Amino acid sequence: MSKIVFFNIPAHGHTNPTIEVVRELVDRGNEVLYYSFNEFKDKIEGAGAKCICCDEYLPKLRPSDEKKIGKDFSALIEMVADTTLALDEKVCRELKGFNPDCIVSDSLSFWGKLFAKKLNIPYVCSTTTFAFNEHTAKLMKKGLKEFIVMILGMNHINKKIKLLQNRGYDVKNIISMIANDNDTNTIVYTSKKFQPLVETFSDKYSFIGPSVSKVIVESKKINRKLIYISLGTVNNKNIKFYKNCINAFEKCDVDVVMSVGNGTNIQDLGYIPNNFKVKNSVKQIIVLQKTDVFISHCGMNSANESLYYGVPMVLFPQHSEQKMVAERVAYLGAGVMLKRNKSQYIKDAVMQVINNNEYKRNANKIASSFQNSEGPKGGADAILKVIYESRQN
Repeated sequence: MSKIVFFNIPAHGHTNPTIEVVRELVDRGNEVLYYSFNEFKDKIEGAGAKCICCDEYLPKLRPSDEKKIGKDFSALIEMVADTTLALDEKVCRELKGFNPDCIVSDSLSFWGKLFAKKLNIPYVCSTTTFAFNEHTAKLMKKGLKEFIVMILGMNHINKKIKLLQNRGYDVKNIISMIANDNDTNTIVYTSKKFQPLVETFSDKYSFIGPSVSKVIVESKKINRKLIYISLGTVNNKNIKFYKNCINAFEKCDVDVVMSVGNGTNIQDLGYIPNNFKVKNSVKQIIVLQKTDVFISHCGMNSANESLYYGVPMVLFPQHSEQKMVAERVAYLGAGVMLKRNKSQYIKDAVMQVINNNEYKRNANKIASSFQNSEGPKGGADAILKVIYESRQN
């Protein structure tokens, strides 16, 4: 039996893919501790792990701060440094008592990586986005505003790094904290087909496919095409976009399901046509299995779910990471980029996808690569292999 510790950030899109890997490890007789947050406790413990909630140690964030961290690199590093320092005494004491064989940490939960290095514990990175190296980083083009914000925050970042160094963390610079190299054992929740520049990664990278719920939906004969629209769960307050979608399809012979997020007041959208169903949230997995085209912000989780069920996309990314996902979908021919947030552009893009079966065929090719990946078993195998090899050295 091995002892394994997971660390993650408070985000469903980063936590959910790890749950079945945890379940696989526990089912094989291993003991798992999972440092997470109250919101995820039931799900984690349902998989057989012990959840240690860290809510009181996470810096207090306002809603505006959460959005900022998604786009402002200096804000992200500040949050990471503050969380590491707050958890330092507690986690180091508990890990020394638990004596784990391996630490598995989300690619954005940098504190897990820092604890592993400080305590000399074998480390596995868990990444729910694309795998990154010096080659793929060039594909993630930052906008001018994002670049300026990053430069302005450098002085603040360096102060935080100094604080970490003073507490015994071997952090030379930002790159040493956030970047992994080809010697870093990494679980990637996508397939080799979907991963850009996959040939530049070593065999230390295990591409196990996305973790997507396999919910069975009763098939019914549908005469009209169904369009699904969602901008995800975070940056989804975009009244203008939703209104433009309504204008685009209100007189079309299609049905539309539009999920506008819990922060959007549906009444602010005005008139809702009969062929629209507008909700604050929906069960996306169920809706996608009936969908012909998905208009999406291109978050990795949404893209994975859409493509897993062979649904082609109209791509409307909101920041650089989402743009990289969108460009990969477009490159593989499974979707088209929305040129502008205007009703006619939205309608034209959707009709282009509906009227050309090639988009559906290409989405199905990616779906096959997802469904034929090793899944949670491959993730558990990768972790246990790291533990086995560390014991041989």
